[in-house]
Amino acid sequence: MDLGTTILLVMLVLLVLGFPMMVPLATASVVAFAFYMPIPERILIQQMVTGISPVALIAVPMFIFAADIVTKGHTANRLIDLAMTFVGHVRGGLAVTTALGCTMFGAVSGSTQATVVAMGGPLRPKMLKAGYEDKFAMALIINASDIAFLIPPSIGMIVFGVVGKVSIGELFLAGIGPGILILLMFSAYCVYYAKKNNIPTIPRMNWTERGKAIINAGPAIMFPVLIVGGIYLGWVSPTEVAAVSVVYAIILEVLIFKSVKWSELLDIARSTGLITAVVFILVGAGTTFSFVISFAQIPQHVIGALGLEGANEYVVLAAISIAFFIGCMFVDPIVVILVLTPIFMPLVHAAGLNPVLVGTLVTLQVAIGSATPPFGCDIFTAIAIFRRPYAEVIRGTPPFIIMLLLAAVILVLVPQIALFLPELAFH
Repeated sequence: MDLGTTILLVMLVLLVLGFPMMVPLATASVVAFAFYMPIPERILIQQMVTGISPVALIAVPMFIFAADIVTKGHTANRLIDLAMTFVGHVRGGLAVTTALGCTMFGAVSGSTQATVVAMGGPLRPKMLKAGYEDKFAMALIINASDIAFLIPPSIGMIVFGVVGKVSIGELFLAGIGPGILILLMFSAYCVYYAKKNNIPTIPRMNWTERGKAIINAGPAIMFPVLIVGGIYLGWVSPTEVAAVSVVYAIILEVLIFKSVKWSELLDIARSTGLITAVVFILVGAGTTFSFVISFAQIPQHVIGALGLEGANEYVVLAAISIAFFIGCMFVDPIVVILVLTPIFMPLVHAAGLNPVLVGTLVTLQVAIGSATPPFGCDIFTAIAIFRRPYAEVIRGTPPFIIMLLLAAVILVLVPQIALFLPELAFH
């Protein structure tokens, strides 16, 4: 058998046997080095170390740590209260609040799963009490949490930036426009749903109540302002802003809100360390696997088999979108980025595409796939949080998935939605 066939068989067998994705990636690489590649085995270790060496990856554990701290604290509730005071009185206001709250919390946490946990707990019971169907409430929370993957800070964008050698600062800014676009689309659908189902509204809040909500949530709102503003103004790099995020999260939850005790930070740090270890093992194994498939010229074979050589930019973007979307329906988003990015980046450069636009589109597709059956990771997070069966959790997702796919099409046709801010800040 040739190298490509052997890699595929090894990975399929291990996946069928139930091993986590890092094991098939690493094992396939070891088999390739042992039997097919005339290269010293020490190169295997060097590739793994190289994969986790980029300075930009330092941002990953710090953003995870900051997200864990604010998830443990009161930030989510304060952001919900703020959104509710401004839009709660309109038809579908609670649903719009949910979408807006997920967006704001995503700008604090950068994690879709953390957003599902933080927003799903308090908002789902409120939506059910207000008359929304459970399938709609769960689907809205799951899919609105996808915006967290686009709005900075985004761990997916960090990984793509490292693997694809693209500016992470530009990627962060590029995610804001598509994130706002999706929020507006979801909000419009929420208003339509509420009118169609005659969902009651709540009384309009006065400006005194809104002022109190702004004051209460003000420190939390400063979180994304620090991240986006610092990068936009060139004061800090994405790695430096990650460190600032941890310090600010501690100030916010421990000193200002007093929702997290100093003694609890150690347990939160342990949890962060565990998640970071998994992410870095995946990155190291993925980098080695990328080296193997490049050595075997698998990207060239894949591109040739798909007839993408010399294809125009729209065909290339469509192929990338479909590949990442389908991949994340079955596999962890970080793994998909690690495996597929090296395959498609040569095609991106050959087609003359803007890598920042491609990274934004990839991140969007990864987010959509994360909330799409059969194995989107956010679905299983929701199952654990809501304690509802799989069939009920996914029942209301189709309208939202259609809107997300429509947003991807709009992004391809109007790339300035993503590129306006990066070009303004960096060019």
